[in-house]
This record gives sequence, structure tokens and C-alpha cells, in this order.
Amino acid sequence: MVRQEVRGRNELSSLGLGSCLQLGRRKVAGGVRDVSTSCTLCAKGRGNPNKTEKLSEKKLTRHFVDHRGVKLVAGSGGKGVCSFHSEPRKEWGGPDGGNGGDGGSIIIKGDRFVKSLAQIVPIYRAENGQSGGNKNCYGRNGSSTYISVPLGTVVKEQGQIVVDLSEHGQEYLAVYGGVGGKGNRFFLSNENRAPMTATPGMEGQERVLQLELRTMAHAGLVGFPNAGKSSLLRAISNARPAVAAYPFTTLNPHVGIVKYRDHEQVAVADIPGIIRGAHLNRGLGISFLRHIERCRFLLFVLDLSAPEPWIQLEHLRYELDQYERGLSQRPQAIIANKMDLPEAQEKLETLKSLVTQRVIPVSALTGQNTEELILHLRELYDGYLQGESSEEGKATKW
Repeated sequence: MVRQEVRGRNELSSLGLGSCLQLGRRKVAGGVRDVSTSCTLCAKGRGNPNKTEKLSEKKLTRHFVDHRGVKLVAGSGGKGVCSFHSEPRKEWGGPDGGNGGDGGSIIIKGDRFVKSLAQIVPIYRAENGQSGGNKNCYGRNGSSTYISVPLGTVVKEQGQIVVDLSEHGQEYLAVYGGVGGKGNRFFLSNENRAPMTATPGMEGQERVLQLELRTMAHAGLVGFPNAGKSSLLRAISNARPAVAAYPFTTLNPHVGIVKYRDHEQVAVADIPGIIRGAHLNRGLGISFLRHIERCRFLLFVLDLSAPEPWIQLEHLRYELDQYERGLSQRPQAIIANKMDLPEAQEKLETLKSLVTQRVIPVSALTGQNTEELILHLRELYDGYLQGESSEEGKATKW
């Protein structure tokens, strides 16, 4: 027995496992058994359960959802009851069947703390109302079901916009609960002193709706993939979208806040997925083009490392106009990115000669000239506020 144990230890040491194996002896009913107490090669991994894994851009898309189709079924009303009062020495007690409770409704509510539609499930069913009881007891009403959605969610039915939830706490009653049935007490009259009639509750309303999230931002960064939109957003705001030293495409929109000394804040959105043919739903296509609809002014980001960056501008405007007529005519600025490249200056002069809009040369990598972009962004924002105030004044006069 001892020779076999020594031989086994020698074999383990020759395999490099002897140093991590400590054999203990434990008395059991059948004799002595060898037990491994600290074999790191055989033990399970003891990772920190509280350590959170850093999500990559691809994994983040599983958590960010900007459109959902939902089926909403309101609660049905409870049944009315047919019963008669029964009590000693009261022969003619009369009907005492109570009414059923109303079914619960489903309400869609805007919530600024919700950032995605990922938590929306395909089917929602509200609580049914309870049936009535004897002694004129009414059934309990079904509780309403609330669905919290991000601000900027548009509710559609068969392609038509039903409501736009753009304010915190704004509610939309999507489906009504069914009315509870009537008990036989309800049908008591001078002509009918002993009614035997009781009605069932009505079915709840049922609808199929589409929820679409449109990013709420003042400005939108529009450009082709790898134009440096994410890097530019990191350079001018507090947003931290994923960037890397190799080409890749951002898969979900990011919103950053540009803060000024007078405590004014401007929201800037990075709109990904704009490629040629996006209006035909190529690539990410329409799923992210709709985020531009809410942007009050546009920032076209051009890649000066491309052979002809001014051609990119024409394609971008074409894609926006094909998606929604006049979308590319909103207040805008042209941003010539990647000015740190040696050939960028020559292309910049050619770009300025071909366009009439203001061109702002920047380098998101080095931070070159980002101050001019931030100041011009404030000018566009102030112009937007003045336009809104003038429209409100006209509405007040009328």
C-alpha cells in the first residue's frame, strides 16, 4: 500500500502536478481514503462574482433596442352573480347578487430613466376583474398595467402615429379594460321583484402596436462609417462611445451633452449606420435613419482621408432626402475631420470651393479646432431657440 502511494506521487511529480497536490487522509466507514484538498488544476475557477464584464460594442446592441411590436390585451370584466338573501325569519330577503369588477387597463408611460425598449415583452395582459358576490358585494377591479418607455418613443398602429411620448410622466391609455357584469340586484324593479338575470363581464380591448424610439437630441452627427463621428463625440462631450485604432461601425446611437459656461446644455447624437442605399433599408438603414428626424440641426462629418470627401456629402444628403423630403435642408454645418493627415489641407481647400455652407476643419484624434465646432454648435442652438420663441409669439397673437 505504501509502495503504491509513493509510486503514484512520483508519477504526479514527473507530470508537474505533484507540487499542487496535497493528499490528506480522511477516515470513512470503509477505511482510509485519499482526498485532494487544494488542487488548483482540478478545482473550479473562483472568479470574483461581483466583477462586471466590460461590454463590447457588439454586446451592447443586445441591450439597446429602438423598436418593438407589442400585443396589448386589457383585462376582462368580472361576472355578475345571481343570489338571494337568506336569513332566519326573513323569508323574502330579495336579490343580493353583486356586480363584477372592471378589468384592468394598459397604460404606456414616458420615463426619462429608461433608455431602451429592450425590457418590452411581446405580449402584455392586464388583470381581470373579480366576480361579484352575495350580500351585494362588488368584485374588485383589475389593477392597471404600466409600460415604461424612453422619452422620444412613438406609438404606431398599422403605420400611423398614434401618440408621441416626449415628456417625462406623459401617459397614453392604450387599451381599456372590460366593464364588469351586472348582478341580479341590478335588475330589481317594481315589475320584477325576484330577477334571475346576471350578465357576464365584457372582454377587454385588444390592440397590436409598434413602439419606435427616436433619439431626442438637438444636433445629429451624420456621416459614413469610419468618418470619426464617435471620436468627435468623445472630444466635444461627456459621451464615451467605443473607439479603436482599426475600422469598425458603431451599432447603436450615442447621445453626448456639451456643457457651456452659462450652464446651457446641447445634446449631440451620433447616428450610425448611414451607408449608400440606407433609405432602401440596406445595412442598418431605416432602423437608425429615423433617429435623425428629431434632430433640429445636422453636422455632416466628412472623412478627409477619402479620395473625394465632397462626394460623401452629396451621397449623405441624397440618403436623407430619400428617407424624408427636405430632411437635408435643416440648419447644418460641414465638419472636415482627420485634419491631422498630411493630405487633408489640400482636400479641405477643394471642399470649400465646392460648397457654400460653412466648413469647420477639426481633428477628433488630436482635438484640433474643436473649440470652433463647440462655438458654432452654440450658434445653431441659439438660432433654434429664437425660431421656437418666434413661433410661440405668432401662435399667441392669433
